[in-house]
Amino acid sequence: MESKTVLKSYMKAFAQNLRRLRQTKYETMNDIVKNSQFDKSNYARYEVGKGNPTIETILRIASVLEVEPKELFDFDFDIKTHRIDDAHTKNKQ
Repeated sequence: MESKTVLKSYMKAFAQNLRRLRQTKYETMNDIVKNSQFDKSNYARYEVGKGNPTIETILRIASVLEVEPKELFDFDFDIKTHRIDDAHTKNKQ
């Protein structure tokens, strides 16, 4: 599978988990923005699967949600199904 396709699928799964975690602490995205230094449009990108947060942003999100950073990645994602095709591997076969 093309890496952009896999990344899009992964970001969607991350977004769904992030939304679920946020909803356990804050009812709306506005609530998380009020209680953090996140810009609403930037944060919204993570919850809709359009943003690719940095490690620093992951730590900030975990902090404001009061969860361990690993909980942000606690979702099912079958890496065998979503395997990235590697041009180097294809050429060696």
